This record gives sequence, structure tokens and C-alpha cells, in this order.
Amino acid sequence: MATSSSILLLAALLALVSWQAIASDPGPLQDFCVADMHSPVRVNGFVCKNPMEVNADDFFKAANLDKPRVTNKVGSNVTLINVMQIAGLNTLGISIARIDYAPLGQNPPHTHPRATEILTVLEGTLYVGFVTSNQPAPNRNKFFSKVLNKGDVFVFPVGLIHFQFNPNPHQPAVAIAALAARTQGLSQLPMQCLGQTHQYQMMFLPRHFRWKRIQLTISRLSSGRTTTTKTGIC
Repeated sequence: MATSSSILLLAALLALVSWQAIASDPGPLQDFCVADMHSPVRVNGFVCKNPMEVNADDFFKAANLDKPRVTNKVGSNVTLINVMQIAGLNTLGISIARIDYAPLGQNPPHTHPRATEILTVLEGTLYVGFVTSNQPAPNRNKFFSKVLNKGDVFVFPVGLIHFQFNPNPHQPAVAIAALAARTQGLSQLPMQCLGQTHQYQMMFLPRHFRWKRIQLTISRLSSGRTTTTKTGIC
């Protein structure tokens, strides 16, 4: 009877471990699995290209990430490099993006359902933040925010609503983001909740992230202190 209980306990533990293992991109089972974009086979990801046909170009992209980009109507431009641009990223669980921000530009509230993001500021200043999920109190919908300067790093946990905003009315900002997925997914709240009209996107950050209060506290935040709010922001 004791042996039977031990087996059941072991099976339960293995199930929990397996669930955690498949919560993100699966680990590679070989050196690489270059995506075969032309294969008619549909799987969770991309079929591997024949290894005999793989070459160095499958791991390369002339992306010119050192060059500034023209920003869009909300004042940002995301240059994403994932498996769709570099086939060799297939199964490796990582991608990268350059993000340009115009003066007072924003990367509006959004989520990446499949990736944690780590952001590094290369130039300028950014006000960034994210909101926790609808978990039990007192952590329900808590707002974490920080002002980042050149060289600072901030992490946005997978699946949580987050944003970036350049508070400088005169200078642009640039950041590099690394994402823990070959394709991170993107859900943009202004687009999905308010439609495609860019005027609504511009209104979204001030209205839902209490911009009046942010303006009053921006100098205090610039000192480097992290802020948290126990109430929701949306």
C-alpha cells in the first residue's frame, strides 16, 4: 500500500514538473532546428529544415539595429527580430527588438502572452510600468513603475500588461528589448479595446495610467525609487 502511495505521489510530482516545462517554448532536442517556412506541415512552431541544407545565413539578419527609425503616430517604432526574420531562432526561445521613442512618444499598454521581456535603455529616459494579474488581495492589479535612464534595465513578466513612455518633450529615446520566446505574441490594449484610431491610442496612456499624477511625481520617480500601487489602473 505504501509503495502504491509513493508511486502516485511520484506521478503527481512528475505531472507538475511537466506542466511547468511546457509553460514556455520547449527546449531544443538538437543543436538547432532552423525553421522551414515552406513546409506544408503545421505543428506548434515550425518544422525543422533539413540540417544538410542549413547555412550561416539561417542564423543571420542584416537588421541595422544601430540606425534610428521613423516613429508612428503614437511616437514609437518597434523593430522586431524573431523567428520570422531569423529562421535559426526556431526552438531557441529568444528574440530581440529595437524600440525608438519620439519626444513624448509611447509604446502603448500591451501584453506578450508567450514571453517575459527585459528592456535596456540605450539613449534617453523612459517611464515604464506593468500591472499584476487579478490575483488574490493585496496583490490584485498592483501597478509597478519606474523611471529608467541610459543603461538601466527593467523586466516585464510574461503575460502582464506593460508600457513605456518617453517623458522628455525634446529628446528621443532608444531601448533594446530581449524576449524569452521565438514568437512572443502581442495584444495591444488600445487597438483591441478602443479600435484603430490613433487619437484613442494617444488618450489611452494618460487616461488609464493616471498621467496627471505621473506629471506631479515624475521628478520624485527620477530619483530612482520604484513605485507600487495597490489599486488597479485601468
